[in-house]
Amino acid sequence: MGFVLRERWGAQPLWARCVLAVYLIGFAEGTGSHIADLVRGGIHAYASFPEVPLQVFFVSLVILDPLAAVLVGLVRREGIWLASVVMVLDVSANWWGNRHWLRDDPAQLLWLLPVTVFGVFVVAFAVPLHHTVAGAASRSPVALPSG
Repeated sequence: MGFVLRERWGAQPLWARCVLAVYLIGFAEGTGSHIADLVRGGIHAYASFPEVPLQVFFVSLVILDPLAAVLVGLVRREGIWLASVVMVLDVSANWWGNRHWLRDDPAQLLWLLPVTVFGVFVVAFAVPLHHTVAGAASRSPVALPSG
């Protein structure tokens, strides 16, 4: 497995390896953040969001973030798409759930800047990264599982 993984990473151009590394760092940070929230607040860590679907979604990120990180770390195309979907939902949920700050205290929205920038980064690189990963997989001399 280690050799195949090294081959998958090595088959990527430098820009793609850098983007994959940023994906990994971002999803690892997200995983840690959501785990810390659950340790502090338990299953009701996101009770400040009045919408139950948002609460459920944020709790589910304890599974979705590391899953995206693992699939991206394995240089799987599915990981790139999962990362994009998770970030679109995460950014949307954060902005929707915090929309009251737009009226009450817009300065409070600054804490949404990191997740928003990371989300835009993930989505902006999704298609070129997918094409590069797919192309590298088809050119690789090592038989790699399709995906």
